[in-house]
Amino acid sequence: MAQGKKYQNAARGYDRERMHTIDEAAAVVTAFPKRNYDETVDMVLRLGVDPRKAEEMIRGTVSLPAGTGKHVRVAVFAQGEQAQAARDAGAEFVGAEDLAEQVEGGMLDFDVTIAAPDMMPIVGKLGRVLGPRSLMPNPKTGTVTPDVAKAVEEFKGGKVEFRTDKFANVHVPVGKVSFSNDDLAKNIASVVEELKRLKPAGAKGQYIKKASISTTMGPSIKLEHTNFS
Repeated sequence: MAQGKKYQNAARGYDRERMHTIDEAAAVVTAFPKRNYDETVDMVLRLGVDPRKAEEMIRGTVSLPAGTGKHVRVAVFAQGEQAQAARDAGAEFVGAEDLAEQVEGGMLDFDVTIAAPDMMPIVGKLGRVLGPRSLMPNPKTGTVTPDVAKAVEEFKGGKVEFRTDKFANVHVPVGKVSFSNDDLAKNIASVVEELKRLKPAGAKGQYIKKASISTTMGPSIKLEHTNFS
C-alpha cells in the first residue's frame, strides 16, 4: 500500500539504514511532519530470549520519567476503604462483582486493570475477556496489590507494562511526538535500563538484538542497540 505524503517526507528526512543513538533518534522522530493529532512514539526491541521458556519470558513495568503523554483510564477491583482510596486516586472504574458484570458485558473502556489480592477470585473468572487484551492483573507488574491507590497513581503518572510476545519482541509506548527531545530520550533510556535489569540468567549471546522507535503512522528509526547490552 502506498504511503502518504507526510510519511514519505518523514522518511526522506534521515538515513533509514543508519543506526542512531537514543538522542539522535529522539531528535529525528520529534522533527517528523506533524499530523492533526499528537502521535504516540512506540519502541520495539527484539530480545535474545526464548519466550517458550517460562524463565525467559520477560514481563514487567517501567516508570517513564516524562510520563506517557496519554490519559490512562484505570479500572480497579476493590471494596470498602480500598475502593474509596482508588476513587480518590483518580480511578475511572471501581467495583467488585458489579464491575465484573460490566466487563463481562463488554465494558472495556480502560487501559489498565488493578486488583486488590482478595478480589482475584472474581477477577480470575474474567481471564477470557481481559487476557487477550493484555488487561489481566498480575503481581509481577504491580497490578495485583494491597495498595491499589498507589498503583493507580503510578500508572496515571507514567508507569507502563510490557512483555515479550511469541517472537521475543517487546513493544512499549515511550511518549508523544510533542515531547521534547530530552524527555523522549529519557523515556527510551529508562525502558532499555529496565529490560537490561530483567535479563534472564539463562539468556545466551546478544540480549538486545534489534531496537527501533516509530510514530503511530511514521517510519521506524533504527537504534544503535549494540551499546545497550
